[in-house]
Amino acid sequence: MNFGLFTIHYSLFTEMQKYVIIAAGGIGARMKSPIPKQYLSVNDVPIIIHTINKFQFAIPGIKIVIVLPPDRINSWEQFCFENDFVFNQDICAGGETRFHSIKNGLESIHGHALVAIHDAVRPLITVALIQDIFKHAEANGNAVPAIKMDQTIRVLEDGKSKAVDRNNYRIIQTPQCFHADILRKAYQQDYDVSFTDDATVVERTGAVINLIEGDINNIKITTQQDMLVAETLIASGF
Repeated sequence: MNFGLFTIHYSLFTEMQKYVIIAAGGIGARMKSPIPKQYLSVNDVPIIIHTINKFQFAIPGIKIVIVLPPDRINSWEQFCFENDFVFNQDICAGGETRFHSIKNGLESIHGHALVAIHDAVRPLITVALIQDIFKHAEANGNAVPAIKMDQTIRVLEDGKSKAVDRNNYRIIQTPQCFHADILRKAYQQDYDVSFTDDATVVERTGAVINLIEGDINNIKITTQQDMLVAETLIASGF
């Protein structure tokens, strides 16, 4: 089956080489599937291919680094061959945690560059948002998409719950994009369990994280309900 990419005849952001590290280490436990969720199909196309295609369409010439568990590298190469999915990629073995996996992926990136890190199972990212994130990161050192909370939330303190102002909180998404030298410096730190995303790692170095408006549809597919949302949106031409 051929999942050919879109053709585009113009270039964007020519001053710095652009990379995206695709974190593809999910196992699909919450999906209750024997197949890792990034390989599940949405409208006959595997999720990870939807995701990669979006980046190649948004940024022509972008270089793609796929980070996989070591025992899945051969199966990924076979998967690409069987699906006639040919593109310029570097494949890296992941590590014990997401932190170590991204650190390994950074070893494939050299020189002055912009680097985005994205979850393989966020295929509903829009081309416009990808371009906006790279533009803001190039100008400001980093850019992290975030959306406002639309539900009432409470915080737990000493076994008790307390109401908080939801306007002071944001839900963080990927891709998170940084100048490569900022990321390299951040990932020289020792691992900490509080490092839940790349912005957290970078912030520990003293850098200010720049939030930009994300997209409510840019969900991370983790459940069967998420699959239904993705199928509906992609079928509608999203």
